[in-house]
Amino acid sequence: MNPNARIYVAGHRGLVGSAICRALEAGGYRNLVTRTHAELDLTDQAAVRAFFEEVRPEYVFLAAARVGGILANDTRPAEFIRDNLLIQTNVIDAAHRTGTRKLLFLGSSCIYPKHAPQPIKEEYLLSGPLEPTNEWYAVAKIAGIKMCQAYRRQYGFDAICAMPTNLYGPGDNFDLETSHVLPALIRKFHEAKESGAPSVTVWGTGTPRREFLHVDDLADACLFLMQHYEGEEIVNVGVGEDISIGELAELIRQAVGYTGAVVFDTTKPDGTPRKLLDVGRIHALGWRARIPLAEGIRATVEAYVDSLAAA
Repeated sequence: MNPNARIYVAGHRGLVGSAICRALEAGGYRNLVTRTHAELDLTDQAAVRAFFEEVRPEYVFLAAARVGGILANDTRPAEFIRDNLLIQTNVIDAAHRTGTRKLLFLGSSCIYPKHAPQPIKEEYLLSGPLEPTNEWYAVAKIAGIKMCQAYRRQYGFDAICAMPTNLYGPGDNFDLETSHVLPALIRKFHEAKESGAPSVTVWGTGTPRREFLHVDDLADACLFLMQHYEGEEIVNVGVGEDISIGELAELIRQAVGYTGAVVFDTTKPDGTPRKLLDVGRIHALGWRARIPLAEGIRATVEAYVDSLAAA
């Protein structure tokens, strides 16, 4: 990408989009185009087309999406499938129609079957049933992947797809009803520490295993792929290592400085038993994650506490 190229980051206020903006600015890219939801509703096809006709971005990072954890996915399935289908369809089509040189579509590791062999290779897509608690989001993301591949085959549109593992970092969503497990636990442990609560309850058995990637590592990978990858096949982005939810809770407890007990509520769902990505493809291209989990958690806890103080 030329340093002066017009680059549109869709979803620039979110966890991923804000990290991509930081990475672009650090890399010397100054001609960034962003729009808030109030300025541009990406579910509105006419508005999206008008925006692309006016701005004509040369590169697009499609990081906008409706996202959330198990509870949000399970209780608002219509919003998750509708909004994500609309956002990605509108942006991908408008980018193609207005001459965008390259688009990067961000999917999710939840696109893979619930009981996929571990670690999960890219070719396992559509090889089995999805995890029921987030299938609405997963189906939408799979449709986005197939749309990118279809537009490449039929129109020669250079759309690539990155599948990140579970993400965390500064700018995360810490709402207990809609957040993912890591930020939710940071908030729970911090509030328990502040209130002097004797214990913190964690959903499930604590045995499921998850892989966690710092969002700044993902942003670095997105820039790398935009510059070095032009294939149709999806590319996993992760660290290649996982940890149990119980072990994660202990890491966060230590980072927060909470001294109470951890209680597991086994009446709550565990979700997928294990989700570890095979990152051989992106490693072969020349990219690897750099931020250790314990270090990333400490920095995220500090950022969360600072944001509370600022508020």
